Amino acid sequence: MVLVLYGTEVSAPVRAVLLTLRALELDYEFQEVDLTAGDHLKPDYVSKNPQHTVPTLQDGGAYIWDSHAIMGYLVQKYAKDDALYPREPLQRAIVDQRLHFESGALSVRWKQLKHLLFEEKVTELPIEKLHETYALLELFLDGHEYMAGDQLTIADFSIVTSVSTAHLSIAPVDATKYPNLSAWLTRISSLSFYEQANSTGARRMAELVRAKLPKQFDKLWQKAFEDIKSGAGKM
Repeated sequence: MVLVLYGTEVSAPVRAVLLTLRALELDYEFQEVDLTAGDHLKPDYVSKNPQHTVPTLQDGGAYIWDSHAIMGYLVQKYAKDDALYPREPLQRAIVDQRLHFESGALSVRWKQLKHLLFEEKVTELPIEKLHETYALLELFLDGHEYMAGDQLTIADFSIVTSVSTAHLSIAPVDATKYPNLSAWLTRISSLSFYEQANSTGARRMAELVRAKLPKQFDKLWQKAFEDIKSGAGKM
């Protein structure tokens, strides 16, 4: 039976799973869940995922939600080797730590800023905390090409979806200030499956954010969004 992924590409966690599916070259069906229309609250969806979140993966009669759980499951069940999610205890612990950092720090900062922008309609966005997470990611990458060491893992997929969305919207990654993080973004964006699995959705989310940005951000972000529309801002 073909895997079924429920979600929307504007969601960073959904894109993290899409990156994993593409990396593993797995066949899957994508079912769009329109959050604005309340699709995730309909009885049929809630019966699959009582937390009514995205993404949700269907594998036969089993339903799995939470992007980190899904990515780990896919690698452990379908991958030819454990490169993307190492079995060796220390390597696994490092990958898990990065995943927890993404959900407990990076994703939290991004969600807080989205709430301020879309729900509270603030006129100023406090992005200092987001830059604190950038600084930590810069340290994680010190001496390494990837987030959990010297090989690509699901930690990179999870973190890049959040960072790329922020990078294209409210907090561009300054290559001078964050050289390791900037180089890593370029490295991950060069993956053959990156454009379709992550970049398209990240740009869509960036456009939604751009439409809500306070007026004082206009000059700061105008050039960046012109690049996004022209395709120059690949990440």
